[in-house]
Amino acid sequence: MHEMKDTPRALVRIGFDGTVYKTFRGHMARERFEQEVRVLRHLQERGCTFVPRLIESDPANLKIVTTNCGSRVERVNPEKRKELFAELENFGVRHEDPEVRNITYRNTDGRFCIIDFEFATILDGGPGGASLKPTAAQ
Repeated sequence: MHEMKDTPRALVRIGFDGTVYKTFRGHMARERFEQEVRVLRHLQERGCTFVPRLIESDPANLKIVTTNCGSRVERVNPEKRKELFAELENFGVRHEDPEVRNITYRNTDGRFCIIDFEFATILDGGPGGASLKPTAAQ
């Protein structure tokens, strides 16, 4: 397994088959885990194809397993970035952290994708409608 990200909030590893393993830790780890699972399920139900697909969730260990959405990108045109995150809102989700670090590029179909939904907001007012995005006070 290849380690991709190791921060106080998460450990992300990619298996040799490309599967992504993310373990939540640190401040509000359980809430962030639950939010990411909720949002990924919502997007999957809505047929969104440019986000990871949730394969497995392990609440006891605060770990999710997802499909791989390609490689991280270094730069994206600011207009393209806005367009990508706006497209996500068509599926009922506002990302809340619309930065380049949350964009990947999938070579198989030449598609930019969006990752990391632990702070996202489901817009239709259903369960998980509140954002977990940190405020200046946190």
